Amino acid sequence: MDKKALIEKAASIKLAVFDVDGVLTDGRLILGESGNEYKAFHVRDGHGLVMLLESGCNIAVITARSSKIVAERMSSLGIKYVFQGEKDKGARLMKLIDELDLQREQVAYVGDDVIDLPAMIKVGLPIAVADARPEVKEHADWITQDCGGQGAVREVCELIMKAQGNFDDRIKTYLS
Repeated sequence: MDKKALIEKAASIKLAVFDVDGVLTDGRLILGESGNEYKAFHVRDGHGLVMLLESGCNIAVITARSSKIVAERMSSLGIKYVFQGEKDKGARLMKLIDELDLQREQVAYVGDDVIDLPAMIKVGLPIAVADARPEVKEHADWITQDCGGQGAVREVCELIMKAQGNFDDRIKTYLS
């Protein structure tokens, strides 16, 4: 997709939806002896999500796994649409689109693996992280330069804010 078309699509986004494992994290699951699950989230991705929320865009996460740490991290960032244990991400996404009274063209979805395809094919701006599976990249309108859990989410947030003319205003809040 050419840059002009990408910017036009990103300018219309009212809801950005992210997978967790492989997008908000690097995809590794670290399990402790007692069965505790640990995940590493990149702080700049988190701050990108906060900036995008502050710019007026809704954010959701849809993940097939369930984890207390995901609920805690998303809550700390102010993300209210958190759906865990969702095996059919496409169906959950369509329910959310209906609940928010949005059009598919107003939604971006960021994924990395084939379980994300049912959601990706239903949105106006499907995005894959740099280290996504080839089958996912094939269905993406844009592929980030950074890998999942390593800045890809921040790239997506900045793309949307810049396309909507909100990025410079967000930066000015840190300079005043």
